[in-house]
Amino acid sequence: MTDTATALGTHRVPADLPTRIQHYIDGESVDSIDGDTFDVLDPVTNDTYLQAAAGKKADVDRAVASARRAFTDGQWPRMLPRERSRVLHRIADIVESRDARLAELESFDSGLPITQALGQARRAAENFRFFADLIVAQTDDAFKVPGRQLNYVNRKPIGVAGLITPWNTPFMLESWKLGPALATGNTVVLKPAEFTPLSASLWAGIFEEAGLPNGVFNLVNGLGEDAGDALVKHPDVPLISFTGESSTGQLIFANAAPFLKGLSMELGGKSPAIVFADADLDAAIDATIFGVFSLNGERCTAGSRILVQREVYDEFVERYAAQASRVVVGYPHDPATEVGALVHPEHYEKVMSYVELGKTEGRLVAGGGRPDGFPTGNFVQPTVFADVAPEARIFQEEIFGPVVAITPFDTWQDALALANDTKYGLAAYLWTNDLKGAHNFAQSIEAGMVWLNSNNVRDLRTPFGGVKASGLGHEGGYRSIDFYTDQQAVHITLGESHNPTFGKN
Repeated sequence: MTDTATALGTHRVPADLPTRIQHYIDGESVDSIDGDTFDVLDPVTNDTYLQAAAGKKADVDRAVASARRAFTDGQWPRMLPRERSRVLHRIADIVESRDARLAELESFDSGLPITQALGQARRAAENFRFFADLIVAQTDDAFKVPGRQLNYVNRKPIGVAGLITPWNTPFMLESWKLGPALATGNTVVLKPAEFTPLSASLWAGIFEEAGLPNGVFNLVNGLGEDAGDALVKHPDVPLISFTGESSTGQLIFANAAPFLKGLSMELGGKSPAIVFADADLDAAIDATIFGVFSLNGERCTAGSRILVQREVYDEFVERYAAQASRVVVGYPHDPATEVGALVHPEHYEKVMSYVELGKTEGRLVAGGGRPDGFPTGNFVQPTVFADVAPEARIFQEEIFGPVVAITPFDTWQDALALANDTKYGLAAYLWTNDLKGAHNFAQSIEAGMVWLNSNNVRDLRTPFGGVKASGLGHEGGYRSIDFYTDQQAVHITLGESHNPTFGKN
């Protein structure tokens, strides 16, 4: 990266950054119809580094019309699965070949540490490759009544999929939706998060080079209340896939209801990591440090509530606080950095308000402010609060930053009650050597995903999603195929028809 970037003091800015980003509609880069733009900020300096086109209803209408034409008149939905698969594999190849540049831009735009951004770029390629393979291997049900009837399921793409993506790991999460939506033959309109539009702007060139027909992919930048709202309410968009906070998910649910749209929503989380006295403490501490401080703490599945059995509680807190204090905060481009800059000053202020609140709700044992040597930008020390009561706001509410609450428990029953004592239900992590007990405990946790003695190691074939306020529906593997297709049952009579007779006499 040293030959593609220039240093400004100790902050590195990638070379050849654009100064403006446009929409991408029907194979062309275009400005907003009204010419409006919005500022995009560098999270290290909070200076504006580019202007992005600010989409409104008219721009969304234009993008949806393009996607609708490509669906009704174009070749993409009518291609054989193998033909679409080849295009998706080319997309994956291109993404893999450019992973260093993608990571550089993603790190700069979002504040993620460069080493973690590089991993996200590689995961994006794998998402396309996974769904490229899955769509070819897809099989559907067939049932027969011998000599009388044959029944089979015919899958069909639904139409224009509206994809609304968040600002944390944006490129990878866009691929998580684009891959299955395109693999199944739909056309799409993508509305990326306004805080981080830089890496999303690269999709157009990647898709063109891979041979995706014009109109199949369209992108409209803009604010959620403008472009996102118009996409959700558009009558020609039958599907909305959204990843973001729960309050926005509630609004989308309400606005989509009059149209009876298909919805897949992966929302917020306040996931517990439960450490029992018989756990391998070395592994549990490493995993729970990584689980809340990786990706700057800006991750939906972060184990931001750590519940520790009282027999090992004091030792765990002491060791955890000491290790958290050694987590390296630094500039996003530095390979040594483990926590970079939060994405935006608005989010920084939110996280810091929780840090100040936490000082009244728990015992501060690590962090608690801005790190030394970073007088500007959205930098927060990895912050640890111990002895946090379950009614505390830092226990109940999603902070989405490098802040963790640690709470003691006595029995398995206590741990389960604490684990389920929030409105969220996305993920949970168990650390114990009692695997029989762990399996039984896992089934009682109100969470869409549970990891036993593991930290968020995912298999793309498994469902991803939450319960309660953490989401609606699941994606991943065949669940994604289900969401992006209509399943039409076809019934064929093989022998004589067996119809009741009405009206002969």
